[in-house]
Amino acid sequence: MTSSEELRQRSPTAPMQQVTAKAWPYPAYKDSGVDWLGEVPEHWRIQRVKYLLEECDTRSSDGNEELLRVSQYTGVTLRNLTCNGDESNLSQASLVGYKCVEPNDLVINIMLAWNGSMGISQFHGITSPAYCVYRFNMNSHPWYFHYLLRSLVYKARIKAISTGIVESRLRLYTDDLYRLEALVPPLPEQAAIAHFLDHATQRIQRHIQAKQKLIKLLEEQKQVIIHQAVTGQINVQTGQPYPVYKDSGVEWLERVPEHWEVLSLKRWVSTKITDGPHETPDFLSAGVPFLSAEAVCEVGLDFGRQRGFISQKVHEMYCRKCRPQRDDIFMCKSGATTGKVAIVETDDEFSIWSPLALIRVDPRRVMPKLLLRVLQSRYLQGQVRDTWSYGTQPNLSMYAMERLVIALPSLDEQRAILEWLDSLLLGLYKASELARREINLLHEYRTRLIADVVTGKLDVREAAARLP
Repeated sequence: MTSSEELRQRSPTAPMQQVTAKAWPYPAYKDSGVDWLGEVPEHWRIQRVKYLLEECDTRSSDGNEELLRVSQYTGVTLRNLTCNGDESNLSQASLVGYKCVEPNDLVINIMLAWNGSMGISQFHGITSPAYCVYRFNMNSHPWYFHYLLRSLVYKARIKAISTGIVESRLRLYTDDLYRLEALVPPLPEQAAIAHFLDHATQRIQRHIQAKQKLIKLLEEQKQVIIHQAVTGQINVQTGQPYPVYKDSGVEWLERVPEHWEVLSLKRWVSTKITDGPHETPDFLSAGVPFLSAEAVCEVGLDFGRQRGFISQKVHEMYCRKCRPQRDDIFMCKSGATTGKVAIVETDDEFSIWSPLALIRVDPRRVMPKLLLRVLQSRYLQGQVRDTWSYGTQPNLSMYAMERLVIALPSLDEQRAILEWLDSLLLGLYKASELARREINLLHEYRTRLIADVVTGKLDVREAAARLP
């Protein structure tokens, strides 16, 4: 596995260069006696978790405490009861009997412990009675164990010792946790490690947030450029507005060049807009890829996010209704991705599920890639949001999709607009992709750094002593 030092050198931002300058291996190591831990610093102890903490089962008598949640990404945080969904239905009375949590308690979602859904709480509060709450003894620094138990090597070990036949059924019961071998440095060193990792992860997170802000700004700039071109605010051949405009009759579109046609989407397509099958197929280990809404991303269809594979026979049956081909456009019509679109850029066979709708245009009238830009534009996405309905999640009906209003010029002018957009957007796409790669490197570096520090690969005592 790539070391934290190698990842730091690969990252163009190298945010931790100064912090890790005083981190190096310990002077002496010993065999831990535990196969999955290997060698550890000579002065560290190996101790079963049962000697470090005990389970707490104090229950709320009135449900009046702050409700907490546990995430593999953020650890223990306050749960927002004002959001849409089931959580908004939780009343004070329904929280009576929830488990009480004190600051520095360890809270574990026993059903998702294998993926790191645990953490130390900063808060007084309550959590689900299905979770487990533990309190450390006086000779343990809770936040060191927050990093240790959520590290790569410990997540793998927790998954291995959890009870269950398949991943979705794994449970980490208290007896399983108690048998887990913990790496235990001296208490002052535990505090130094926690202090160092707090500082390091905060710095890395600031760099990640800066990259995310940059991506958002680049996306806004792309949207402005696309909107100007696909609504005719600028004539790409002259760089000036068109001489004469007309009212489009659509709030999100407003005025368009006088010679542009304004038609509903169903008038621009060559075949009726259709969606994939509504029944869930039997998945195989190999065969024809089967895609749904999660495969739709900014750069197209991501076949790495396919639902699975189906047989050729089932694929042929589904293709009677919907056979994808190159330059087809898919729009998500339900769920959190409603309105997202992607174009097919492969001749390989695949099938789609019902959350995706297939839009096929006549290339003699419409350039598919320009229509993709239109469907991604603010004016079209505004129509989508105004049109979709809510149940438990957003939903865009086929009827509403067909009636989305689109304005387009002649094919020659479409080609000029697309070439203009491609030339302007290429640099923005490259900048966004670079920022995403850097974010991935920073995430990977943070994960690897934590693993290296809590397992004794790096001695950060001197580095921690220099931190504010």
